[in-house]
Amino acid sequence: MDINIAKPFIKATTDVLSTMAMVTPEAGKPYVKKDNIAKGDVTGIIGITGEKNGTISVTFTRDCAIAIVKNMLGGEIEDVIQDVKDAVGEVTNMISGQARRGLSEMGYVFQAATPTVIMGNNHTISHVVNSPIMAVPFTTEHGEFTVEVSFE
Repeated sequence: MDINIAKPFIKATTDVLSTMAMVTPEAGKPYVKKDNIAKGDVTGIIGITGEKNGTISVTFTRDCAIAIVKNMLGGEIEDVIQDVKDAVGEVTNMISGQARRGLSEMGYVFQAATPTVIMGNNHTISHVVNSPIMAVPFTTEHGEFTVEVSFE
């Protein structure tokens, strides 16, 4: 997988979270993920079609997800499970959209499905293609999260 594919996702992730949740994530070094175990507690995943098929996922630790949701909502969370699920789905969708715009500037055109959100300790992420998974770890003052990308 071309490492340049990660750049629009890193930029989109930083832009979306700093704008929507007033959180400034710091990207770590991208790596090829070897398993399907999520690196957190709640994952938004979205299918991508177009010139290539694939998936994008964003997995947050519990504390990081709750802090982001509180910032997005401007205060306390009424229904933790539903609010976190909705917010993680929306953040995943926004990152996907902005990253796809960046990819279109590189000559790639993609469409996205509706995001799905998975919650729970040690859950797995099934990327729809049997290709390498590029993972980008991020840290914030509230915890960690990982963006994963896999295209055929």
